[in-house]
Amino acid sequence: MSQPVEATGPQPFPQDWTSLLVLVPHPDDPEYGIAAAVAKWTAAGKTVRYALASSGEVGIAGLEPGQAGPLREDEQRRAAAIVGVSDVDFWGFPDSNIRNTPELRAKIAAVIGEVRPDVVVTIYGGAEFGPGMPNQRDHMEFAAAVTDAWDAVADKPSWLFQGGPGPTHVEAVDGYLDTAVDSLAAHEVYLSVLDPTTPVREQAGRVVDMTTPAQAGHRVAGFRLQRSTVA
Repeated sequence: MSQPVEATGPQPFPQDWTSLLVLVPHPDDPEYGIAAAVAKWTAAGKTVRYALASSGEVGIAGLEPGQAGPLREDEQRRAAAIVGVSDVDFWGFPDSNIRNTPELRAKIAAVIGEVRPDVVVTIYGGAEFGPGMPNQRDHMEFAAAVTDAWDAVADKPSWLFQGGPGPTHVEAVDGYLDTAVDSLAAHEVYLSVLDPTTPVREQAGRVVDMTTPAQAGHRVAGFRLQRSTVA
Protein backbone atom coordinates (compact mmCIF):
# COMPACT_ATOMS: atom_id res chain seq x y z
CA MET A 1 0.00 0.00 0.00
CA SER A 2 1.32 3.44 -0.87
CA GLN A 3 2.19 5.79 1.95
CA PRO A 4 3.00 9.48 2.37
CA VAL A 5 6.65 10.06 1.54
CA GLU A 6 9.21 11.95 3.54
CA ALA A 7 12.54 12.80 1.93
CA THR A 8 15.70 14.00 3.64
CA GLY A 9 16.93 16.30 0.88
CA PRO A 10 16.59 17.14 -2.80
CA GLN A 11 17.10 14.17 -5.08
CA PRO A 12 17.01 14.04 -8.90
CA PHE A 13 13.50 13.95 -10.32
CA PRO A 14 12.59 10.41 -11.50
CA GLN A 15 13.57 9.64 -15.08
CA ASP A 16 11.95 6.25 -15.67
CA TRP A 17 8.54 7.45 -16.83
CA THR A 18 6.85 8.23 -20.14
CA SER A 19 3.69 10.17 -19.27
CA LEU A 20 2.97 12.99 -16.82
CA LEU A 21 -0.26 14.77 -15.93
CA VAL A 22 -0.18 18.36 -14.62
CA LEU A 23 -3.26 19.21 -12.52
CA VAL A 24 -3.74 22.85 -11.51
CA PRO A 25 -6.63 25.16 -10.59
CA HIS A 26 -5.98 28.14 -12.91
CA PRO A 27 -4.38 29.24 -16.19
CA ASP A 28 -0.75 30.33 -15.70
CA ASP A 29 -0.29 27.97 -12.72
CA PRO A 30 1.89 25.60 -14.79
CA GLU A 31 4.09 28.50 -15.85
CA TYR A 32 4.86 29.58 -12.29
CA GLY A 33 7.61 27.10 -11.55
CA ILE A 34 7.49 24.00 -13.76
CA ALA A 35 7.43 25.21 -17.38
CA ALA A 36 11.19 24.82 -17.85
CA ALA A 37 11.01 21.21 -16.65
CA VAL A 38 8.03 20.51 -18.91
CA ALA A 39 9.94 21.89 -21.89
CA LYS A 40 12.86 19.60 -21.09
CA TRP A 41 10.62 16.56 -20.70
CA THR A 42 8.70 17.06 -23.93
CA ALA A 43 11.95 17.71 -25.82
CA ALA A 44 13.09 14.28 -24.59
CA GLY A 45 9.95 12.68 -26.04
CA LYS A 46 7.93 12.34 -22.86
CA THR A 47 4.18 13.02 -22.93
CA VAL A 48 2.86 15.83 -20.72
CA ARG A 49 -0.80 16.83 -20.45
CA TYR A 50 -2.42 19.74 -18.63
CA ALA A 51 -5.80 19.76 -16.90
CA LEU A 52 -7.13 22.90 -15.21
CA ALA A 53 -10.04 23.09 -12.80
CA SER A 54 -11.07 26.58 -13.90
CA SER A 55 -10.62 28.99 -16.78
CA GLY A 56 -9.36 31.78 -14.50
CA GLU A 57 -12.41 33.79 -15.46
CA VAL A 58 -12.26 36.24 -12.55
CA GLY A 59 -8.51 36.76 -12.78
CA ILE A 60 -8.34 39.85 -14.99
CA ALA A 61 -9.44 43.10 -13.39
CA GLY A 62 -11.82 45.07 -15.60
CA LEU A 63 -12.94 42.11 -17.70
CA GLU A 64 -16.18 40.25 -17.18
CA PRO A 65 -15.83 36.50 -16.60
CA GLY A 66 -17.44 35.77 -19.98
CA GLN A 67 -14.62 37.68 -21.68
CA ALA A 68 -11.76 36.78 -19.39
CA GLY A 69 -12.36 33.01 -19.33
CA PRO A 70 -11.98 32.35 -23.07
CA LEU A 71 -9.07 34.79 -23.27
CA ARG A 72 -7.23 33.06 -20.45
CA GLU A 73 -7.89 29.64 -22.00
CA ASP A 74 -6.35 30.86 -25.25
CA GLU A 75 -3.31 32.25 -23.42
CA GLN A 76 -2.89 28.97 -21.55
CA ARG A 77 -3.03 26.94 -24.75
CA ARG A 78 -0.36 29.18 -26.31
CA ALA A 79 1.79 28.90 -23.20
CA ALA A 80 1.45 25.12 -23.20
CA ALA A 81 2.32 24.82 -26.89
CA ILE A 82 5.57 26.71 -26.32
CA VAL A 83 6.75 23.98 -23.94
CA GLY A 84 5.50 21.14 -26.14
CA VAL A 85 2.10 20.44 -24.55
CA SER A 86 -0.83 20.11 -26.95
CA ASP A 87 -3.38 18.44 -24.65
CA VAL A 88 -4.95 21.10 -22.39
CA ASP A 89 -8.32 20.55 -20.72
CA PHE A 90 -10.51 22.97 -18.72
CA TRP A 91 -13.07 21.55 -16.31
CA GLY A 92 -15.26 24.59 -15.63
CA PHE A 93 -15.03 24.75 -11.83
CA PRO A 94 -15.56 28.30 -10.48
CA ASP A 95 -12.45 30.44 -10.34
CA SER A 96 -11.72 31.78 -6.83
CA ASN A 97 -14.21 29.31 -5.34
CA ILE A 98 -12.41 26.00 -5.87
CA ARG A 99 -12.95 23.72 -2.90
CA ASN A 100 -12.01 20.17 -1.97
CA THR A 101 -15.46 18.79 -2.72
CA PRO A 102 -16.59 15.27 -3.64
CA GLU A 103 -17.34 16.58 -7.14
CA LEU A 104 -13.81 17.89 -7.62
CA ARG A 105 -12.20 14.76 -6.17
CA ALA A 106 -14.33 12.58 -8.45
CA LYS A 107 -13.26 14.59 -11.49
CA ILE A 108 -9.60 14.35 -10.56
CA ALA A 109 -9.86 10.60 -9.96
CA ALA A 110 -11.71 10.11 -13.25
CA VAL A 111 -9.06 11.99 -15.24
CA ILE A 112 -6.23 10.09 -13.56
CA GLY A 113 -8.03 6.85 -14.43
CA GLU A 114 -8.59 7.97 -18.01
CA VAL A 115 -5.10 9.32 -18.70
CA ARG A 116 -3.23 6.71 -16.59
CA PRO A 117 -0.08 8.82 -16.18
CA ASP A 118 3.11 7.58 -14.58
CA VAL A 119 3.48 10.88 -12.73
CA VAL A 120 1.05 13.52 -11.43
CA VAL A 121 2.28 17.03 -10.68
CA THR A 122 0.00 19.54 -8.99
CA ILE A 123 0.10 22.97 -7.38
CA TYR A 124 1.80 23.69 -4.06
CA GLY A 125 -0.67 23.26 -1.21
CA GLY A 126 1.16 24.79 1.75
CA ALA A 127 -0.09 27.85 3.61
CA GLU A 128 2.85 30.04 2.55
CA PHE A 129 5.36 30.11 -0.29
CA GLY A 130 7.65 31.90 2.15
CA PRO A 131 7.50 34.38 5.02
CA GLY A 132 4.89 36.98 4.19
CA MET A 133 3.91 35.16 0.98
CA PRO A 134 0.55 33.47 1.68
CA ASN A 135 -0.81 30.87 -0.70
CA GLN A 136 -4.25 31.19 -2.31
CA ARG A 137 -7.15 29.19 -0.92
CA ASP A 138 -7.90 27.82 -4.41
CA HIS A 139 -4.37 26.40 -4.53
CA MET A 140 -4.53 24.81 -1.09
CA GLU A 141 -7.98 23.32 -1.59
CA PHE A 142 -7.11 21.98 -5.03
CA ALA A 143 -3.83 20.43 -3.88
CA ALA A 144 -5.65 18.71 -1.02
CA ALA A 145 -8.28 17.40 -3.44
CA VAL A 146 -5.58 15.94 -5.70
CA THR A 147 -3.95 14.12 -2.78
CA ASP A 148 -7.30 12.80 -1.55
CA ALA A 149 -8.25 11.64 -5.04
CA TRP A 150 -4.85 9.98 -5.54
CA ASP A 151 -5.30 8.09 -2.27
CA ALA A 152 -8.71 6.88 -3.42
CA VAL A 153 -7.87 5.59 -6.92
CA ALA A 154 -7.17 1.89 -7.22
CA ASP A 155 -4.63 2.02 -10.06
CA LYS A 156 -2.31 4.73 -8.80
CA PRO A 157 0.38 6.55 -10.75
CA SER A 158 3.90 5.89 -9.54
CA TRP A 159 4.49 9.39 -8.15
CA LEU A 160 2.53 12.42 -6.97
CA PHE A 161 4.42 15.71 -6.68
CA GLN A 162 3.58 19.28 -5.82
CA GLY A 163 5.61 22.05 -7.37
CA GLY A 164 6.85 24.60 -4.89
CA PRO A 165 9.31 25.58 -2.17
CA GLY A 166 11.21 23.12 -0.02
CA PRO A 167 11.67 20.56 -2.82
CA THR A 168 12.43 16.90 -2.21
CA HIS A 169 13.34 16.43 -5.89
CA VAL A 170 14.78 18.70 -8.54
CA GLU A 171 15.05 18.69 -12.33
CA ALA A 172 18.02 20.50 -13.88
CA VAL A 173 16.61 22.91 -16.46
CA ASP A 174 19.72 24.55 -17.93
CA GLY A 175 18.98 25.46 -21.53
CA TYR A 176 15.21 25.73 -21.02
CA LEU A 177 14.92 28.98 -19.09
CA ASP A 178 14.24 31.17 -22.14
CA THR A 179 11.51 28.76 -23.20
CA ALA A 180 9.97 29.01 -19.74
CA VAL A 181 10.03 32.81 -19.98
CA ASP A 182 8.37 32.65 -23.40
CA SER A 183 5.70 30.34 -21.98
CA LEU A 184 4.79 32.59 -19.07
CA ALA A 185 4.95 35.69 -21.29
CA ALA A 186 2.24 34.09 -23.45
CA HIS A 187 -0.17 35.16 -20.69
CA GLU A 188 0.20 38.63 -22.13
CA VAL A 189 -3.14 40.20 -21.25
CA TYR A 190 -3.20 38.67 -17.78
CA LEU A 191 0.30 39.90 -16.90
CA SER A 192 -0.16 43.33 -18.46
CA VAL A 193 -3.20 43.92 -16.25
CA LEU A 194 -1.59 42.32 -13.20
CA ASP A 195 1.36 44.75 -13.36
CA PRO A 196 0.82 47.49 -15.95
CA THR A 197 4.11 49.24 -15.12
CA THR A 198 6.41 46.28 -15.83
CA PRO A 199 6.84 44.82 -19.33
CA VAL A 200 5.36 41.35 -19.62
CA ARG A 201 8.61 39.63 -20.55
CA GLU A 202 10.39 41.29 -17.64
CA GLN A 203 7.71 39.99 -15.27
CA ALA A 204 8.08 36.51 -16.74
CA GLY A 205 11.86 36.62 -16.42
CA ARG A 206 11.64 37.54 -12.76
CA VAL A 207 9.30 34.64 -12.04
CA VAL A 208 11.51 32.14 -13.84
CA ASP A 209 14.59 33.42 -12.01
CA MET A 210 12.78 33.10 -8.68
CA THR A 211 11.38 29.61 -9.30
CA THR A 212 14.47 28.01 -10.87
CA PRO A 213 17.27 28.67 -8.38
CA ALA A 214 20.86 27.55 -8.78
CA GLN A 215 21.90 24.30 -7.13
CA ALA A 216 25.28 22.61 -7.53
CA GLY A 217 26.03 24.63 -10.65
CA HIS A 218 22.67 24.04 -12.33
CA ARG A 219 19.38 25.91 -12.49
CA VAL A 220 16.66 23.62 -11.18
CA ALA A 221 12.90 23.30 -10.93
CA GLY A 222 11.80 21.96 -7.57
CA PHE A 223 9.12 19.41 -6.68
CA ARG A 224 7.77 18.08 -3.38
CA LEU A 225 7.04 14.36 -3.35
CA GLN A 226 3.68 13.64 -1.69
CA ARG A 227 3.01 10.02 -2.56
CA SER A 228 4.75 7.15 -4.32
CA THR A 229 4.09 3.51 -5.11
CA VAL A 230 7.77 2.95 -5.93
CA ALA A 231 9.72 1.16 -3.24
